[in-house]
Amino acid sequence: MRSGNAPRRCGFTLIELIVVMAIVALLVSIAAPRYLSSVDRARETSLRASLQVMRHAIDQFTADRGRYPESLQDLAQARYLRQLPEDPITGRLDSWLVLSPPPDSVLGGQVWDVRSGAAGRGRDGGLYADW
Repeated sequence: MRSGNAPRRCGFTLIELIVVMAIVALLVSIAAPRYLSSVDRARETSLRASLQVMRHAIDQFTADRGRYPESLQDLAQARYLRQLPEDPITGRLDSWLVLSPPPDSVLGGQVWDVRSGAAGRGRDGGLYADW
């Protein structure tokens, strides 16, 4: 028989550890989808902002020079953009799709509009390439 002065063991039981791990797993399963959707939403917001800035720069270039730019790099070289933005969906600088001016345009140049070259659809259901 042991006396009342026997040393107590310190630590957690296996049941306690399993319960804590189950709670953590439950919290992660709730938080992960919200985190991933917020990352997608941030990328789409960044894409919309990049397209808006580049389209504004194309318009300014055309108004100032009387012609469309020959390439997107012309916008950065002429200081209408500090630098060509990265496509936030693809993570690349060279994935932008350039649309040429309509055939009946009297202005020279090659860049009438710009779109993302990313495959897939946004959260609104529209193709990234149609934004």
